[in-house]
Amino acid sequence: MTRFVRWYGSGPLHLLVLIASFALTGYAMVRLFAVRPLEVAIWFVGAAILHDLILLPLYSLADLSALSVLRHRTADGPAVAWINYLRVPAFLSGLLLLVWFPLVFRLAVPYAGDTGLSDSVYLGRWLAITGVLFVASAAAFAIRLRRARRADRGDEDLPATGHGTTA
Repeated sequence: MTRFVRWYGSGPLHLLVLIASFALTGYAMVRLFAVRPLEVAIWFVGAAILHDLILLPLYSLADLSALSVLRHRTADGPAVAWINYLRVPAFLSGLLLLVWFPLVFRLAVPYAGDTGLSDSVYLGRWLAITGVLFVASAAAFAIRLRRARRADRGDEDLPATGHGTTA
């Protein structure tokens, strides 16, 4: 087992899940290309161009801006890595927007006619989910910061001898 982990870099379960995900992706691609090959190819090329040429520079710039603005805070408290508490809810919110943007921005014209449902609730729900994600992330960061401050205070309260008794 150790030899396999050293050779592969992870456990056999990881390799099994990776093979299964490639098999599922291959199956989906075969099914999609059988139905609409040109549309799928255009979608893949468009998605690659949109991501690599437009979105990646934009969210890299946003990440660097957040790092540079928030890096210059005072260092009086404990050092807690905070950037992922900003990145994760932003990523999840962006992913939800990417998946549901036709409904969020009311661009799905036949939606109400085809389903009988209104598309007027999606913007409010997306904003509410985004707010909940950022509030949950801020709460998790506050808990981690509080624990770090308690740990720092606990270290200062220990006696200099380190034996737990005072002379």
